[in-house]
Amino acid sequence: MRNLDVQSETTGNFIGGEWTPPTTGNYEPNVNPADANDVIGHFARSGPADAQAAVAAAQAAAPGWAQTPAPERGRVLARTAAIVRARIDAFALMLCREEGKTLAESKGEVMKGINLIEWYAGEGFRLGGKVAPSEMRQTLTFTLRQPLGVVALITPWNFPFAIPAWKSAPALVAGNAVVMKPATLTPGTAAMLADAYAEAGLPKGVFNLVTGPGGAVGNTLVDHPAVRAVSFTGSNGIGMALAERAAKRGVRVTCEMGGKNPVVVMDDADLDLAVSGIMGGAFGSTGQRCTATSRVVVHAPVLGALTEKLLAAAAKLKTGNGQQAGVDMGPAVDKSQLATDTEYIQIAQDEGAKLLLGGKKLDQGELARGHFV
Repeated sequence: MRNLDVQSETTGNFIGGEWTPPTTGNYEPNVNPADANDVIGHFARSGPADAQAAVAAAQAAAPGWAQTPAPERGRVLARTAAIVRARIDAFALMLCREEGKTLAESKGEVMKGINLIEWYAGEGFRLGGKVAPSEMRQTLTFTLRQPLGVVALITPWNFPFAIPAWKSAPALVAGNAVVMKPATLTPGTAAMLADAYAEAGLPKGVFNLVTGPGGAVGNTLVDHPAVRAVSFTGSNGIGMALAERAAKRGVRVTCEMGGKNPVVVMDDADLDLAVSGIMGGAFGSTGQRCTATSRVVVHAPVLGALTEKLLAAAAKLKTGNGQQAGVDMGPAVDKSQLATDTEYIQIAQDEGAKLLLGGKKLDQGELARGHFV
């Protein structure tokens, strides 16, 4: 495993089983959103040529991996899960530093990823087709599941381990070769996953990782004729454009995009239970997930009591660097996201909402080095 704690270290792309410098020669810093002084490392800012090289490596490796018995493919995933589990603290620390979640949230996410990899490891023994009755004598009618070949996976910054695991594990156990482009804000955790797959014995070229902007890397992957499926998680706008782009080639595409999720509180609700759910949904992961609670719809008779309880609970939240004990909520992931947060708080006030607590950038002491609200 590479030492990703060294600030001066540069990390290239994982192509054909080797860490390779980007053809662009460009790298960009991976900065802790809780502390601008904490530079985790410098990661490749790749271009189209790097994405093309990764697809070529995946193409070369795909036939051999497809011919590997599915149970053996599952065993590689099982070994990967064991490797990550043994290093869960290191994975959680990387996730905390580059995304901003608290250590507890980060460790929980890594555990979720381990569970996913373990589940799909078992799929190696469950991959099967169907036998159907035939109208013809002496005729056997059946279906087989076969890998597509090369698949592209584009993952977001808000779950930098769980979603890469969620996408790559099923693709790999099904016999596909993978090219993954992680979010530019959170490449470190994905790089550690690439190391774990390699150490588990995944053949060279079966899993490839290319970091860099979506326009240069993502579009190249989506448009590449050898890529037979694309899986994307991210914003609505980019997802819709990506789906249209992939549809023009007739390849399979799945997009998981944003959401707006209300909690509805009835007048006979257990208000303490409702507050617990609202607090976790709204402030967990700094609210930076598509499943976050973004609205609360309340029956009028309990509005006052619920508001009072929510205020009391929110006032107890400690905001700060997620590596510190006792912190309940970390920072926004970057300066742009912080600006969006404060902008929407102002929009709400302009539209008549009353701000009851907080709502401002925190800029005192150590918090001034991060993107806290």
